[in-house]
Amino acid sequence: MKLRLGDRVLELSAGAPLLMGIVNATPDSFSDVQGSKSLDGLVERAHDLAAAGAAIVDVGGESGRTDRAAVSVDEEAARVVPLVKRLADEGLAVSVDTWRAPVARAALAAGAVLINDVSGLSDPEIAAVCASTGAGLVIAHTRVSPKTKGFPDYADVVADVLALLRDRTDAARAAGVEEQQLLLDPGLDLGKTPAESVELLRRLPELEQLRRPLLLAISRKDFVGALTGRPPGERDAGTLAAVEPSLDCVTGTVLRVHDVAGVADFLAVRTALRGASEAPAAPLDDALRRESTPA
Repeated sequence: MKLRLGDRVLELSAGAPLLMGIVNATPDSFSDVQGSKSLDGLVERAHDLAAAGAAIVDVGGESGRTDRAAVSVDEEAARVVPLVKRLADEGLAVSVDTWRAPVARAALAAGAVLINDVSGLSDPEIAAVCASTGAGLVIAHTRVSPKTKGFPDYADVVADVLALLRDRTDAARAAGVEEQQLLLDPGLDLGKTPAESVELLRRLPELEQLRRPLLLAISRKDFVGALTGRPPGERDAGTLAAVEPSLDCVTGTVLRVHDVAGVADFLAVRTALRGASEAPAAPLDDALRRESTPA
């Protein structure tokens, strides 16, 4: 399965998910240290994520928290555009998490190659912007407006995800977005209870009938907190368990995570244990066996 992001083409296959690292250019993300962040610090984090194995870095200029009002378009763009330009100029594949077309347009002009729209195309112009630039487009399932908390009554949450994503992908194609530009997100925790998010992961193979790769934003989510009783910053171990259902998807997956290094390590060990890669034959190097101590 191929995913086209502007001039880049990424290959996806079962058992080998791509990793998307999260860079929050916001002062109020639910899982980051609170407060303002410097541009240099955000650039450094993005490069650390790429070095750890992230194929894409996802920049966000507005928290998804529903206990905060939406920021203005100008403020969101001011947070993301300088960062996107720096990262794109330095060779990284940059995604921007936004539901507003003016921000998407500015980010793509600065060098972003993917728009991660968690609102399910609440602003249809986003599809037209991606069509005109060749950028990738994430379409997420949600029945709730951006920055709004709500839990619709789904007769069957998987059936609803399939229906809405089909409808939105048809709209994107009608706007000129090509098949290989599309990445589909079932919307874990987006207008869903923890039980509904768990149900989606349990029944993930049913979503393969959409015939596009899936973006799974599993990291530190509420359903992990509900299962473990841990706050967001302590959910990385629980997040690793949520990786498992994605690994047999034949259409391929992209995992959006905070702890890229931890997920990459999990995948490396799992792949070897399943016989899909060779375990190193040589003994472990001494430098990795012993903790260095100050002289």
